[in-house]
Amino acid sequence: MAYIYPAPGVSGVELTLTLTDNTDPTGVTKGSILVPALQDVTVNASNDVFTWTQLDATSKLNVATTATNSLSMNLVLNGDAFFGASGGTGTFDQAGIFGASTNKTLCQFVLYLGDNSDTTTGKTLTGTGYITGLAPTVSADSPVWVTPITITVDSDYIVS
Repeated sequence: MAYIYPAPGVSGVELTLTLTDNTDPTGVTKGSILVPALQDVTVNASNDVFTWTQLDATSKLNVATTATNSLSMNLVLNGDAFFGASGGTGTFDQAGIFGASTNKTLCQFVLYLGDNSDTTTGKTLTGTGYITGLAPTVSADSPVWVTPITITVDSDYIVS
């Protein structure tokens, strides 16, 4: 059995997250961002459950409903990725993560989980969603800007 091994610092096999603008109906790419300096990533796939009680039952009854999916992470700020690159090739990479959030841009994400411990290629999660939850902070104990970021997924994850 092989374990997913994100291999921090090992180029080509490590966990990566790429964001692309998904709003152009013609399919024309409007630039993309390979998100740098990820500190951690959490993949949330939370099914909601409707619960009710009946007079003829001694236990509550449940039925699964739609899922609420999101990606949560923390990253060390990089000026070009966060605020946009003036030399970017499209509107998304020019606006950056901050601009995509404030502009409410639907983005496509591709999260490569990293290679497996047996050196086979790992899995990729893709989907679309909105960037939320930005709250950059800096302190004497952490002298670089760090921000949480959440991508609220508006559909199902696709695993490949």
